[in-house]
Formats: sequence, structure tokens, C-alpha cells
Amino acid sequence: MTDAHEEAGEAARWWATAVSHIEPGSIELRDRPVQDLIGTAGLVDIIWLMLRAGLPTPRESSLLEAALVAGVDHGPQAPSIAAARMAATCGVGLNNAVATGVNMLGDAHGGAGQQCVEMLTDIRDLYASRGSWQQAAQEVMADWQSRSRYLPGFGHRFHPVDPRRDPLIGLVRQAVRDNVVGGDFLHAALAVEAILERRRAGARPVPMNIDGATAVIYAELGFSAPLARGLFVLSRSVGILAHAWEESGQGRRNKGPIPRSVLPARLPQPKDA
Repeated sequence: MTDAHEEAGEAARWWATAVSHIEPGSIELRDRPVQDLIGTAGLVDIIWLMLRAGLPTPRESSLLEAALVAGVDHGPQAPSIAAARMAATCGVGLNNAVATGVNMLGDAHGGAGQQCVEMLTDIRDLYASRGSWQQAAQEVMADWQSRSRYLPGFGHRFHPVDPRRDPLIGLVRQAVRDNVVGGDFLHAALAVEAILERRRAGARPVPMNIDGATAVIYAELGFSAPLARGLFVLSRSVGILAHAWEESGQGRRNKGPIPRSVLPARLPQPKDA
């Protein structure tokens, strides 16, 4: 019997977690009985609770919700959504279609928010010794652009000005004025934007995009850079689900990337064939 108790204790320690506790007749999320949360806490509050082990203030919850709403969808041309729509016609089921879309969210498509939080954090840290947001931003930008031509969170391949930028940054500005957040990451992002505007005077602007604006919010609220990507995945999965569900009701089978009607009758052959 002692051996059995020791094995049970070892198994319990193996799966020990502070996230939830389940016993017969009892479900606790971060030590809070689920029945106390049902009807009193919103979904965004629960996301915060599960990730941060506490509940947000109403203003923090509202700011996080704004970021999540802004990233929900960007049309069927987005690779994650296109992949989910095609998967939905292949007989794999709705959950598999959503998983297909979510699994498309990588460094190039879906990772810019995480990368932007990392860049803004570098600027914030350097500001402590430079005493100038512009100087700190210039140095960090130079380092980032020595490795990549792209600055995460700035510019958009489709929108000259991302329509989500202004309302999100406006909410952050108000939150700073009301002492809800500190404002360091906002200052860092605006410094980058100002430098890019001066560099590209007369050319196509490279303003902050959705990844940059939400990165500011996630960082100001204290979420780590990897969680910025995780939160974006939660947000975009809503749009992925909606598109997969719509596609599943349209009766197509094995949908490809282009309509069959425009497929060439014969694929072009190599010149040396």
C-alpha cells in the first residue's frame, strides 16, 4: 500500500500545476471556483486570469479586449485563413480546419507582434542609459535592420495606413494619461514611427501596423513577447473558425488555391524539356 501511495504522489507531482485544480465536484481556475467566475468574469478576464494568475482591472481588460478584437480577421487572402478554408473542403472536420489555419501562424505570418515586443523592449532598456527615445530607437533599429530589411510591426503590404493603428494607439494614449499603463512601450513605438517617417519623406510611408499597435498594448499590459504571439493566435483563431465554418457550408470539395476554371489545360513545360 505504501508503494501505491508513493506512486500516486509521484504521479500527482508530475502533473502539478497552478493553472487549475480538479477534484470530484470541484473545478478551480487559478484557485478560484469556476462557479464564482461564471456570469461574473468575461472571456478576456479569464484569458488574463489563466495567463497571469490574477484578474485585470476593468481598464486593463478593456485594453486587452481591444487588441484581441483588432486582430480577429484579415480576409481570405491571409495564408492562415486561406489554408483553413481549403482544409474545410477536404473532409477533415471543423477542428482540423481551424488547426490547419492556426498552424500557419509562424514567424513570417503571425510572429511580428512577438518580434515587435522584443524590439520595443530593447529600445525601452536602452533608453535608461541614453536618456532619449529617438537615440535608443535609432540604435536598436540599426541592429534589427542589420539582420532583416523588415522592422516588425511597421508597414503593411496591403494598407497604406493600417486602419486599426489609430484607434488602438488612441486607447493606449488615454490609458497612459489615466495611469493605467506606464507608456514606455508607446514612446518606443512612436519613436520608431517618427524615424521611419523622416527617412521616407516623400515616399510610401511605413506607419505602425496591427502587429505594432497590439505589441504596444501587450507590452504595456505586462505580457511577455512569446505571449504576444499566443494572444494573436487566440484572436485570429476566431476569424479562422468563422471562415472555415462558412466554407464548410458552400458545398465545395477539395478547394484549391485558384478556381478550376482558370487552371491551364496543360501545365507549362520547362524550356529545356
